[in-house]
Amino acid sequence: MAGTRAAIRYAKAVLSLANDQNAADAVNNDMKLIATTIAENEELGQVLKSAVVKSDVKKAALTEIFKNINGISSELFNVLMSNKRIDILGDVASKYNVLFDELKGKEVAQVTTAIPMTNDLEIKVLAKIKELTNKAVELENIVDENILGGFILRIGDKQYNASVSNKLNKLKREFTLN
Repeated sequence: MAGTRAAIRYAKAVLSLANDQNAADAVNNDMKLIATTIAENEELGQVLKSAVVKSDVKKAALTEIFKNINGISSELFNVLMSNKRIDILGDVASKYNVLFDELKGKEVAQVTTAIPMTNDLEIKVLAKIKELTNKAVELENIVDENILGGFILRIGDKQYNASVSNKLNKLKREFTLN
């Protein structure tokens, strides 16, 4: 919990600085790269969290991995190193992306389907999204065969469940209650 709060504070500070320097878009791209790289590379995550690995080794690794990033993004490495918080770098990058999207009025909608989305289903989902929110939305498709068919749409704290498994569960509850 404390790590999450700290990550939000660092992300807000970086976003504020990036906005002041008109580099918020470039830093957002850097933060996406950093977040996905740390999430996909378990070894890098362990190195950043390790108390045994020296700070200069961590900094050298990050500098080598992320050579072509914005100066604001690379300065974040220095700030986190000096405050002994480099272990939350991935969280800071993720929180930055969320805050940046909020600033731009954009949300990520998670669409869970049994198979990868078709263009027809994507049109239906976008129509449902327009009913629920008036923000610009980026679709993220999650494939889960357990829903059998249909889709589950999640935007922020709202959820619309049009899955076959949900409909079957409703029928099952109706039959067991009667």
